Order: sequence, then structure tokens, then C-alpha cells
Amino acid sequence: MLFNSWQFAVFLPLVFILYWSINSQKFRIYLLLISSYYFYMSWNVKYIALILLTTLISFSCAIIIEKYERYKRAALCASLISCLGVLFIFKYFNFFNYNLINFLNSFALNLHPVTLKLMLPVGISFYTFQTLSYVIDVYNKKIKPERNFAVYAAFISFFPQLVAGPIERAENLLPQIKAKHEFNYDQAAYGLKLIAWGLYKKLVIADNLALSVDAVYNNLNNYTGFSLVTAALFFSFQIYCDFSGYSDIARGSAELMGINLIENFRAPYFASSLREFWSRWHISLSSWFKDYLYIPLGGNRVNKLRHNFNLFITFLISGLWHGADWTFIIWGGLHGLGQIIENLFRVKRDAKQNIFLKIIKIICVFIFVSLLWIFFRAQNLSDAVYIFSHMFDGINNFRFYIKSGFDAVYGEKRFYMGLTLILIIYDFIFALKDKEPLELLSRQNIFVRWGFYILIGFITVFFSQKGAGTEFVYFQF
Repeated sequence: MLFNSWQFAVFLPLVFILYWSINSQKFRIYLLLISSYYFYMSWNVKYIALILLTTLISFSCAIIIEKYERYKRAALCASLISCLGVLFIFKYFNFFNYNLINFLNSFALNLHPVTLKLMLPVGISFYTFQTLSYVIDVYNKKIKPERNFAVYAAFISFFPQLVAGPIERAENLLPQIKAKHEFNYDQAAYGLKLIAWGLYKKLVIADNLALSVDAVYNNLNNYTGFSLVTAALFFSFQIYCDFSGYSDIARGSAELMGINLIENFRAPYFASSLREFWSRWHISLSSWFKDYLYIPLGGNRVNKLRHNFNLFITFLISGLWHGADWTFIIWGGLHGLGQIIENLFRVKRDAKQNIFLKIIKIICVFIFVSLLWIFFRAQNLSDAVYIFSHMFDGINNFRFYIKSGFDAVYGEKRFYMGLTLILIIYDFIFALKDKEPLELLSRQNIFVRWGFYILIGFITVFFSQKGAGTEFVYFQF
């Protein structure tokens, strides 16, 4: 069940009405649990067994960790091995098996890879990380284990953030699942605004840009020169609008239930360094890797060589988390390498930083990130190499180079880049004020507020990509 589908347009209001019609928080929890499991089973009924298994294992191991000191390390290992084992089998087995067999065959061993014909369960990477952080936090005595299985299961499967995050910590979401909420009109209205803004980003910008991006990436041999550059630029905005749009809808849906999810994006394309970019992009995942991998490895509390190693390994594994392919590993590794190089030339931040220099840095970071998105979007490594080796073909005739590039990727889509300006202005305000523009907008007079709402609604209705809802990019992870 997609957020941008008619099924969800019926499902969410129904859950909302039932949720606030029930006075007992106990039954509200059951409603959230049943609704979340129904939401997940709408993709594949069989794979509900996987989320039940990981939920049950992590729930049991957390209790053992607190109750039996002598078995706490064994319980932690059991939880890590079992949950990561399920993730490995469904997501990584074929990749590692294929590459291992190819490596052994290079030594004249005639072996054939075994392929598991398994469909990747939607959201498995997200809820696996959520269970892992919970068990590790219990082990480190940061939180107490939850004794009510229904509450814990509702925390792991909470439908707004189940499929593509944000990856919630138990200390934030569990107490909200358990608490009895009173209906708050302002909070519900804010949730609806977030949902509307998320749908605008997904339906109007991301889905329309996807037409141009897919046309190029699915037929690369038909394109050269600036058309490849344009496709890469379009994808930068597509993936941002697609994923941040999902996060906005997720947050908005949770707000309707009186629950606050953590913010996952903070105008990332206005970052003036790679380090800042990753503090603004997919914040829940970045903070997860920082707290559960980077810091345990030693973080920056070690010598420079080890610090750079920790940084590189963290981003390398982050790339692998995104997908079982060399393109994702290279993408993550290059981001890690970029931060290492950035650290070598970092100078102390001047309180009165030159605005011109900051703009140059923002542009450089955006170009670097956009180029690396090519690895992220390419179907395989050879496609990525093709793009990098042909993206400047014909640049000696610069005027024709630019014109042919735009024409090749649906010249009429330049209109949607115009609509993207609304997003850019929105994010600029975000970066400038360091506050969500929707909050600032709520302080304006009624004509400004409703003028903006009506404009966004009009554009979404008349310029969205029509037809069946398209999946969000991060559903494949």
C-alpha cells in the first residue's frame, strides 16, 4: 500500500477516525498494531512472518539481557546474528555468493553460484536496524526493555515509518506509543500540511522528473553529452523529493495520531560541506551509523589514521546497506573518501565566514553529491562508467551541447524544474532560518497562508503524474 495510492487515502482516514474514537490507550495500541500489520501485508502476506520473527527475537533477547547478567552478551549476540542473518539471506546472499564464486573461479576452481530466488521484503533494512538499536540500547543500559509485547511490536511496525523510515529510537517512539494522547487540532492540521507537502514533492516533482531520468538510464547507449548531465541533475532532485516526500508523509501521518517522528531532512542541498550534508540528509540513518558503528570503532577519539579508517568503513558499510551491488559500495566509499579529504583541508570556522565563499562551497558539495548519485542510480557499474566517460562528449560546441542535452531528456520537463523552484525557495528559507518553513508560514496572515496552500494544492492536482502510484525509491532498501 503506497502513500500515494487511493488505498492509503482510504486507509489513513479510517485508522485516524477509529484511533480517536477509542478512549482506552490499550485498545489504541492494538489498533495501531493491527493496522500496521495490515499495512505491511498489503505488499506480501508471507513476509509478515519475518517482521514477527525479528520482533519476537529482539523482544526476548532484551528481557534476557536485563534479567540475566551472565547471559547478556550471549543474548545480544543471538539478537544481532539472527536479525542480521535474516537481512543477509534475503538481501545479500546472492551478491556475496556470486562474487565469492567468481573470485574462486579465478584460481581455476570450476564452481557455480547458488542463487536464492527470494523477493526482497519491503522495509527489511529499516525495521532490522530499529530492532538492533533497541537491543543494543538495552545492553548498554540506556533504556529499560519493554515488557508488553504488543507495545513493542507496535513500536517496530508503526506503519507511517515502517517501510522507509525514519529509523526511530526506542527512547523517542516507545513512550509515545504507550502514552494516552489527547486530540490536538493544531497538531492534526500540521500533520495534514506535511502530508500535502510530501505529496507535492513526490507526485509533482519526483514522479515527473523520473520520466526523464528513467528514459536516459534505461537506454544509455542512445544518449551522450549534456543529456547525461541533465539526467544526473534531475535525479538529484528526484531522489530528494521522493525520499523527503515520503518522510514528510510519514511524519504527517504520525502527527494525526498525536505522535512525533524525528525529522529526517533539513535542506541537505544547502550544506557547505559533506559532513554537514550527512547531518541534513537521511538524518535517522546517519545518526544510527554514527552511534552504533562509527563511535564504537573509536570515532574521532583516536589517531588521524584510525579516525580516517573509521570514517571510511562507516560510509562503506552505509553504501552496502543501501543495496547489494558494487555501485552502492563505491558510492558509500567515495562519500567516505570525500569526507577524509575534506578533513585534511578543513580550517577553523570563522564566525564571520565570507558569504561568497560559502556559496561556492554549497555549489561544490552539490556537484560532488550529484555526481556520486550516478553510481546510486546506475543499474550496474558499467552503466556508471559509461555516463562518466560520455557526459562531456560534444562540449567543444557548448551551445549545441547544452541545447541537445535538454531536448534529449524531454525539453517540456523544464517546466517541472520551474516548479522545483518552489522547493528550492522552501529549502532556502529552511537553511536560512533553521526552522521548518511550514512553522514560519503558520505565523503569517490568512491570505499568505491559504494562498500558499491553494497554490500547492492546485499544482498537485493538475500537474502530478497521473495513473497508478509509483513506488518510492527507498522501498528497494
